Amino acid sequence: STTEKPILLNNIADTEAFISGAEVAVIGFFQDPQSPEAEQFRLAAGQTPEVPFGLSSSAAVLSHYGASANTVALFRRVDNDRRDLDMNNRDVNAKKLIRFVRINELRLVTEYNPVTAIGVMQSSLQFNLLLITDKMSPKHPERMRKFRAAAELYKGKILFIVLDSNLKSNEQVLSYFQLKKSQLPALAIFHTPDDEHVVLTVDEISIERVQDFCNRFLQ
Repeated sequence: STTEKPILLNNIADTEAFISGAEVAVIGFFQDPQSPEAEQFRLAAGQTPEVPFGLSSSAAVLSHYGASANTVALFRRVDNDRRDLDMNNRDVNAKKLIRFVRINELRLVTEYNPVTAIGVMQSSLQFNLLLITDKMSPKHPERMRKFRAAAELYKGKILFIVLDSNLKSNEQVLSYFQLKKSQLPALAIFHTPDDEHVVLTVDEISIERVQDFCNRFLQ
């Protein structure tokens, strides 16, 4: 890639534009951009091509975001949340930094697996909508397109999650919702504070069907 990674953010306006321009954005706040911590940050950025990384050593930017030096902050648009990782006095290397990003990078539609499960459980959103489906199905790309379009309508309200029925680690979820593979695809909506949930088996996914299902549960 010809774009240097991380992108240098020298002022507040550039930093705000950087955050609002991505579903997930990671910024390293470093007083010394040549410090060992900043070097580990650069290594992590190079190994995570699909997530935008920015680096700022501007005192105004650090102050605006209330960040102490050697702090990495991950900004999520899906629930307007921010997660911080303190790189001071801690053995935080590029590998741990990447794990921090993987756990917390909730997107408009998040794929559920043992790593993202942690971020899903910690999300500030109280409603989760699961699409439980076979990712190997030829219909999967079209289902995802419609599910994603519906997710746009509930940004900041409902966390949309896709769960692959082929993953062994997801079998527990299927049994929790009392679903067999022959009944898929299915939608399951979940209110995390009290475990209240409703499951709907569907022949096919449509934006209207997802909307109807979500609205009824929210009411």
